[in-house]
Amino acid sequence: MKTIIHLSKYFIVSLLFLSIASCSDDDDNNMNPPEQEATITETATADAELSILTAALIKTGLDATLNEEGTYTVLAPTNEAFQAAGITSVDNISEEVLTNILLNHVFNETIMATDLSTMYKNTLATGPDDNAISMYINIENSVSFNGVAAPTTIDITASNGVIHKVDAVLTIPTIVDHAAANPSFSILVEALGRLGNTYTDLLSGTDGAPFTVFAPTNEAFENLLSMLGASSLDDIDDATLEAVLTYHVVAGANATSGTLSDGQMITTAQGEDVTIMTADGVKIMDATDTPANVVAADVQAGNGVIHAIDKVLLPQTIVDAMNPTIAGFVAMNNDYSSLLAAVQKADLVETLNAEDAGLTVFAPNNEAFATFLSDNGFASLEEVPTDVLKQVLLNHVIEGEVMSGDLTTMYGNTMATNTDGDNLSLYINTESGVMLNGVSTVTTADVEVSNGVIHAVDAVIGLPTIVTFATADPNFSSLVGALTADGQPDFVSILSGATDAPFTVFAPLNSAFEALSATPTGATLTAVLQHHVVAGANARSEDLTDGMMVSSLEGDNITIALPGTGDAIADLTDGAGNTDIGVVAVDVQATNGVIHAVNKVLIPDTTN
Repeated sequence: MKTIIHLSKYFIVSLLFLSIASCSDDDDNNMNPPEQEATITETATADAELSILTAALIKTGLDATLNEEGTYTVLAPTNEAFQAAGITSVDNISEEVLTNILLNHVFNETIMATDLSTMYKNTLATGPDDNAISMYINIENSVSFNGVAAPTTIDITASNGVIHKVDAVLTIPTIVDHAAANPSFSILVEALGRLGNTYTDLLSGTDGAPFTVFAPTNEAFENLLSMLGASSLDDIDDATLEAVLTYHVVAGANATSGTLSDGQMITTAQGEDVTIMTADGVKIMDATDTPANVVAADVQAGNGVIHAIDKVLLPQTIVDAMNPTIAGFVAMNNDYSSLLAAVQKADLVETLNAEDAGLTVFAPNNEAFATFLSDNGFASLEEVPTDVLKQVLLNHVIEGEVMSGDLTTMYGNTMATNTDGDNLSLYINTESGVMLNGVSTVTTADVEVSNGVIHAVDAVIGLPTIVTFATADPNFSSLVGALTADGQPDFVSILSGATDAPFTVFAPLNSAFEALSATPTGATLTAVLQHHVVAGANARSEDLTDGMMVSSLEGDNITIALPGTGDAIADLTDGAGNTDIGVVAVDVQATNGVIHAVNKVLIPDTTN
């Protein structure tokens, strides 16, 4: 019995072992390796809706490319898309053409549907000079590609990228295709259509290709129409429209931004040249001498390249015919949109639009206005008081047409006024270029318009104070040095402000200080400087009379003698009794007073 029991134990153990082994074998059979994700080619091949695409990939050998490791995005036309394009078989399409069309559906990166935005993106297709063809993606209302294809199924992932099925075949776009796809060019497309098929056919074809097109945006066209007082393109005659449009086209060149150089002159299809500037971004200069900025470069089509610009280019023949007013010229130039808004707010459009105005305008650009607003603590143009804004703008305007060659280092008068109605002065310095009041430089000169001349400037010319002119005019540098010397009162703040204003200042020239045996210091200098200032009076030359006595800020009187001796306009007697002080220049008018230049330093009475 013991033996039988012992054998039974071994039998049971053996059965357990076999059972465990059997279970282990079953487990091994169930542990299959995970399935690998299919490639783009494999995914397309397995999809019955993509059979024509698959045949095309096989014919061109791109099936092998899209079967390799990588990161691709494929916009996959369905069979219905191919059939809608008249393609039921790819047998009759050349391999070269078919390859480029297919590559126009491929991006060399993985782009999921949520990554799409309204933009241009390069495909793997190529155009002139082997440049990558651009794709316009628009997601404003619904997603579209080049304005012709929309996704039907998105985010089909593969091991080497992603597929989005689309409902149209994306052939290689032409210049016209790209213009039509982007709603920002709708007015340009309308303009081209106005001339029938002449230019739409040309820019859709290869005759004369490749083309370079500087394409104005809708905003650029709207600015031009506003300048012309036109409500739409219907108000522009065909001959004018044709001349303008052809001025934006260069035939026989695919001039990408990288091939453009500073100062390069390019002949347009209209016959006149445009000038390229690249020092600060790519700009195109037309006959108005106001550049258009390239706001989107290198939109590559199959027959050329597009550069979007923010201004309609105008050839000289059109500028001569249009002959806009000052206000009209500002309205048609996007770089002066802030100036236009300021002119409108200040109700000066009529002034600058008058045909017989005969004005000279120093025109600040948008950047200059942005700096002006920031420096003066304004968040926007709307925060500037209208009366102040009006005077600031008028401080950029001179009555009479003054060309740059007629400007010399001198004082002139602007149309801005002080509270008494006296015109403010403008200090023009032509020693190195043309600088105005020491703060603003002329960057483009002599833009002639129907009612005057415009000089572009790089800064807004603020309303001047006494200190503005003292610091701007190098003839007063010694005076400025004395006013700012150590231990002196804050003369800069006093003569820049409104307290005790207006001031009449008899300002000694540098030569007057040089004639002193020694420059006074400390309290003596303070008294001397105060003896040149009359507070509470804006005494212009016409207000002065012979024998008139005025009390200086120091306390002593200054006596006026008219007329002056020699070249002097008037003679002064100072507090010390000196009578040979000549007034050699008068009426430099600031907002808070007036300056008269004198040829000697006035000395107060030192005995009182």
